[in-house]
Amino acid sequence: MFRPLFVFIGTRYTRAKRRNHFVSFISLTSMIGLALGVVVMIVVLSTTIESADPITDWRGLAAKVQENPQVLAVAPFTQMQGLLTHDGKVQKVLLNGINPAEERKVSIIDHFIQQGQLDSLSA
Repeated sequence: MFRPLFVFIGTRYTRAKRRNHFVSFISLTSMIGLALGVVVMIVVLSTTIESADPITDWRGLAAKVQENPQVLAVAPFTQMQGLLTHDGKVQKVLLNGINPAEERKVSIIDHFIQQGQLDSLSA
């Protein structure tokens, strides 16, 4: 009967001879650790991808958050990852899109703009 190489190696080291139980214990421990690691990665990635859905009714959510007396201001933003290429070099970038009228209420970004003004951006 033909068995693939990985099945042969796996069964060989998990069913060690009587005099070499330590190898069998180490192999079993390694396989359990690897399986647990894969399960954890699947769970983490599935929750991360699930929570990455965009908020469609952000105005309603912002109004509801603004009702809280501890909230001073609310400003929406959007974020996107991308790649830029120039002269054969590739650079990763993170783009943030803001609403200039609302952003002034929640941050001091306009103090750090070196050229132009925050008001000159269009929403």
